[in-house]
Amino acid sequence: MMDLAFPWALLLLLPWAVAAWRVSRSARLRGATFAGASARLAGAGASWRARACRLLPFAFLAGALALIVAAAGPRTALSREVRSADALAVMMAVDVSGSMRGLDLSEGRWDATRLDVVKRMFRRFVEQRPGDLIGLVTFGGYASVRAPLTADHRALLHTLAGVDIPGGDTGLDERGRPVSDEELLTAIGDGLAVSLLRLKDAEPKTKIVILLSDGESNVGAVTPLQAAKAAKELGVRVYTIGVGMNGRTKMWGRDFRGNKVLADVMMTLDEATLKAIAKETGGLYANVRSPQALQAFLDRVSQLETTRVERQVYTRFRGHARPWLLVGGALCLLSAVALTALLRRPL
Repeated sequence: MMDLAFPWALLLLLPWAVAAWRVSRSARLRGATFAGASARLAGAGASWRARACRLLPFAFLAGALALIVAAAGPRTALSREVRSADALAVMMAVDVSGSMRGLDLSEGRWDATRLDVVKRMFRRFVEQRPGDLIGLVTFGGYASVRAPLTADHRALLHTLAGVDIPGGDTGLDERGRPVSDEELLTAIGDGLAVSLLRLKDAEPKTKIVILLSDGESNVGAVTPLQAAKAAKELGVRVYTIGVGMNGRTKMWGRDFRGNKVLADVMMTLDEATLKAIAKETGGLYANVRSPQALQAFLDRVSQLETTRVERQVYTRFRGHARPWLLVGGALCLLSAVALTALLRRPL
């Protein structure tokens, strides 16, 4: 099957057509350059020069046309490969409220927050699903789309690496101003609703949300159960993950002098809401208290039923530009040199 690698190069045919029209018109008018030069040639010995002067511009045009074809990159597909892929449309909805600074998933080392561990496990999940469309939503006091559904997992992972908790452990934003209390709350319903909006028109039939939170929904325009009912209507399964447990958890903070200190903070996990979301949508719920438990649940999600998508991939081509390039270049060069020599030669 013949096609063109760079079909936009055929736009050069527009100025070529204008040039061809002008050359053709000049050849018909006795007062034009080439016709006038031919008329000045005398005797039988000059007749071949007259004919050459009339024909060489058309040879140059033919060469230019061949160069345009070469620029378009004519090629033949040698093989066509049909690839089948098991594809999911997955939105990851990640809690970035203040409680995600908890250190209980660091297994006693106090060097990784809950969010740090979640990002690491989600990275592994993305790397294991190269054929999926995956997007990222974060929610604290409000929900934000960090990455739409995409097959560009490199860009997605770059975005995931930059996700952080507003204010970090200082409570200050990047400009040194205090982060508002609302930003550190948890809008589970809004996070799920925004994820559903991104999944609504996705191509794969299997659409899921992996929603992870470590707190209780205490802010937002949409309640978690309202968002769950919307997910059910759209046929989207929601897999919910509750991080940690009710009780005290270590967390880095600052004392009144600004020194970094390790403090015990009371955490509240609303498992009932997360279970209700999963049950309403046909998904599953898991409470995770270690990186291994989180990884095990994500591995379970990876075994879900998927949609088989077939894509035609042309992998090998034979290019035909070189002959057109050689012929076109030769015609243009020879006709230009010959025409210049004939017109400058004394009669």
